[in-house]
Amino acid sequence: MSMANLLPAVAKQKITYPESDGKPMADNTKQFRVITTIEGNLEILFAADPDVFVGGDLLWYPVEGNRFTRTAPDVLVVFGRPKGDRGSYLQWEENGIAPQVVFEVLSPGNRRAEMEQKFAFYDEFGVEEYYIYDPDRGRLQGWLRKRGHLQPIAEMGGWVSPRLGIRFEMQEKELLLYDGNGRRFLTFVELEQARKEAETRARLEAQARAKAEARIRELEEQLKQAGLM
Repeated sequence: MSMANLLPAVAKQKITYPESDGKPMADNTKQFRVITTIEGNLEILFAADPDVFVGGDLLWYPVEGNRFTRTAPDVLVVFGRPKGDRGSYLQWEENGIAPQVVFEVLSPGNRRAEMEQKFAFYDEFGVEEYYIYDPDRGRLQGWLRKRGHLQPIAEMGGWVSPRLGIRFEMQEKELLLYDGNGRRFLTFVELEQARKEAETRARLEAQARAKAEARIRELEEQLKQAGLM
């Protein structure tokens, strides 16, 4: 009997990639509102494209076998990957495609060292566009990948994302985003208000149309009775 047969079989351990880092999605209502507005409107913007995945607060693991190299962007966008639910973004299971665009919305709890680590992560693992918005200070920053690294965007006011096609504007401290047709990204409350207003307009237009059609029928009947038709 060979020595190999005497050695106990060692089962290959399966690596578990946690789906939560134990941190909240946001530290306050303002940060949460901005994150959900960006994520939700990007979902709407690319709803018709089955190969654009938009996620929020999702752990991204770029290296197979390494569960410690990870980060969770506030919002990430991946072109070339299908929509669908994910517990985390395991890049090797996504044809090796890294998120091309990421957003971070700062809160008072964010530390400089933490943000420097995130920048280094995004720079190393291939993010093409990186945007940071600080709603308390009203500060917006952006970086675009050039010559293999993320380079700062000199002027963010009026900047149009090459990947997303959205325009960035600042109104005092508030970040305003516009799609390619000039429509502003709306909060969920604003979207609901817009939906109700659209329904009201449609109902009033339908009522006016029905009234006009009834008047036409009435006039036609009068003309028939007068022998003019």
